[in-house]
Amino acid sequence: MIEAVIWDFGGVLTTSPFEAFARYEKERGLPVDIIRRTNAANHFENAWAKFERAEVDLATFDELFAAESLALGAEVRGRDVVPLLSGDPRPEMVEALRRVKQHFKTGCITNNLPANAMGSSGGRALYVAETMALFDHVIESAKIGLRKPDPRIYQMMVAALDVDPKKCVYLDDLGVNLKPAREMGMTTIKVIDAPQAIRDLEAATGLALGDLVRA
Repeated sequence: MIEAVIWDFGGVLTTSPFEAFARYEKERGLPVDIIRRTNAANHFENAWAKFERAEVDLATFDELFAAESLALGAEVRGRDVVPLLSGDPRPEMVEALRRVKQHFKTGCITNNLPANAMGSSGGRALYVAETMALFDHVIESAKIGLRKPDPRIYQMMVAALDVDPKKCVYLDDLGVNLKPAREMGMTTIKVIDAPQAIRDLEAATGLALGDLVRA
């Protein structure tokens, strides 16, 4: 019996930033996946991890990321990566969230950057605010100094929602972030694209969501 559905934000309710990374690399003749490889190297203590935990400011992140990417083959400035993160809204996923909220508790665990570094547009800011209002509880890495896949961040969410992890569904686009949730007993969904995620969410919750895939 499911009692709560917990969501990642970027790559789930918006398109994956990986698409923007790939375009950026291609346009500049950079090695394929240099940004993702830099993110993945020493992923608990690298520049990315420190920035998402708000341990460094934008200027320091810019320098650290440049050095780390250069060590892997090509310099990429961290300041140039930040605007690539926003992604495009996935309206069908937000509608799925709205329907889920009518039946289950909802939470969001997001690894994000300090607010003053994002520089998002007014339209996106409104979209984010309207979507965030659909959650019963939100945990942002930059506000609490912890980030996925640290198991403590998932424990904080189930405590805030007052649910058994075995009665939770968790959606994320990164396998490394799904693993701790699965080890806690959650039903996990790796989001590849919206139609697949909605089908898997329908199967996990028993809600009728199929029309969102056909629309």
